[in-house]
Amino acid sequence: MTGDIVAAEQDDKAAQTEAPAAGLDADSAALLAVLARNIRHFRGQRGMTRKNLAEQSGVSLPHLARMESSQGNVSVVVLGKVAKALNQPVASLFGDDEARTGDFNLIVEFLKRQPVSRLARIREQIFADYQPAEGVRKDRIVLTGLRGAGKSTVGQALATRLGRPFVELNREVEQEAGLSLQEIITLYGQSGYRNLERRCLEQVVVQHPQVVLATGGGIVAEPLTYEILLNSFFTVWLHAEPDTHFRRVMDQHDIRIAKPALYREAMDNIHRTLEARDHLYRMAAFEVDTTHLGVDDVVARIVDQLGA
Repeated sequence: MTGDIVAAEQDDKAAQTEAPAAGLDADSAALLAVLARNIRHFRGQRGMTRKNLAEQSGVSLPHLARMESSQGNVSVVVLGKVAKALNQPVASLFGDDEARTGDFNLIVEFLKRQPVSRLARIREQIFADYQPAEGVRKDRIVLTGLRGAGKSTVGQALATRLGRPFVELNREVEQEAGLSLQEIITLYGQSGYRNLERRCLEQVVVQHPQVVLATGGGIVAEPLTYEILLNSFFTVWLHAEPDTHFRRVMDQHDIRIAKPALYREAMDNIHRTLEARDHLYRMAAFEVDTTHLGVDDVVARIVDQLGA
């Protein structure tokens, strides 16, 4: 066993001295470096030499050596074999954080064993124990929902009613980048946009002890960002019937989905998006169906809920 550990340490030193593959862009090189580090880490945790891993995974020693030194492309099949031999999910090989603590890993495994029906109750209990009190969160109100739910219109009216500033997160992102949302996505991709969105949200939390915030509809699909919302704001989900969403977007002359010729495609997209995000939107502290309500009615319901 001691010999295995020594051999494993020698494998690690050899892998770390090799240069990364040439000709890769910075993001690809960084991804391969994370993969290499994690394979070495998990192999080290198990006291496995590279030879042991090769034998148990069926992946050749030269191929493993290249993987552990950030060399070349790696197929999904090979990743699956290595992950199985290390008794890790494939996703863990790309974790961009340093090795997690034992507590973190045990908590994750505990959650994995719970039935889906119990997870919402566990989340609510954790949030109740560790997030700021509801009274503090109500100083900051955030409106979520699809485009056409009324976030901007209701948000402005609600902010006026409460005497608080109104902020639209998308406008903050554009101002921070000096570009339109479409330009940001074109230049930096969804990942770049979402990172900027999260940074701007953190700035709003720091700069505004009291605020009404409207967000883009897709923010709920970003776990890190959505956790900030749920932890720091009183979250209100505004929603409407799909036809109402479409009509309101048409009224805004949003050519992305509002062209009459694209009605069927737009409606399919609205239905699909609502279905995919429904369980996420329902994590909000309060919800209002705005289909048949005027702006003042929606504001009144939120104010009543706040006890303001």
